[in-house]
Amino acid sequence: MTSGQFPDRLASQESDQLSSRAKVLIVDDDPTHLEIYGMLLQHAGYEPVSALVKFAGAEIPKDDTIGLVLLDYRLQSLRTSTEFAQEIRGLLPDTPIVVLSDMWSLPADIAPYVTDFVRKGQPAKLLQVVGKHLARAKEPATSHANPITPGAAA
Repeated sequence: MTSGQFPDRLASQESDQLSSRAKVLIVDDDPTHLEIYGMLLQHAGYEPVSALVKFAGAEIPKDDTIGLVLLDYRLQSLRTSTEFAQEIRGLLPDTPIVVLSDMWSLPADIAPYVTDFVRKGQPAKLLQVVGKHLARAKEPATSHANPITPGAAA
């Protein structure tokens, strides 16, 4: 994929319909990453909402219309991504949290609080995982915020 290109949208019509303006909260300490992920999600039909993590932390919006959270693992902050995941889980208990990291697998410290893991640099995989969890969130009467197993790779 060359710079400036986005991966093709998910193939199924169902995923396209589910993406229709679903809100995705992006939590990252890098404004460039917020912009890139925001453009990717917007291009795929989602509504990105950004939370810039600063050294002292970030304000996580309590917005029940957020369908999914993307959380960077390595944050330059006094608070760790695990602490942010715990806060998000408290504010939005049934909302899937997907960790983004350059690590090969999900670190054990954050695993109990998140739903999935995607390595950075895989935009097609990221859109696939976002679509999958938003589709599950639309299913009735089940919680899809269940933690994943440490070391599991997406």
